[in-house]
Amino acid sequence: MKTMLSIVVAMFIASYISNDLFSADLSSTNLNIIKGPNNLENIKVIKLSSDQHASQFLIFVKKRVRLHRHLSHSESIYVLEGEGDFQLADKTFTISTGDFIQVPENTLHGVIVTSTIPLKVLSIQAPEFFGKDRSYSPTQD
Repeated sequence: MKTMLSIVVAMFIASYISNDLFSADLSSTNLNIIKGPNNLENIKVIKLSSDQHASQFLIFVKKRVRLHRHLSHSESIYVLEGEGDFQLADKTFTISTGDFIQVPENTLHGVIVTSTIPLKVLSIQAPEFFGKDRSYSPTQD
């Protein structure tokens, strides 16, 4: 029995780390306990919850998010950790822990991380987001 319990616990931890678990509803999760991967190259997206009205994601960014727009979604962003230079349409401003950004539908936006730690944000997209309406700016690689 102890061996079986150990295997189940090990599988749970492996799923948690590999992001396989995040297809489940984590709508009541403490976001402070979720850490980004140690080997983060640039972006890690963790799906927290989703329904027909909205999708919620925890996003870690080490370097930047290219300029892009969502053709049929608005996005609300709350900064949990880190700092960056955020571009929203034709304005650029500094963001840091505690900042809230509202990105209207079809509005160009992106961020360059300026802190030594990755940017950690809560992103809420409405309506439900499947990643199919993201359009990158042709002026950026």
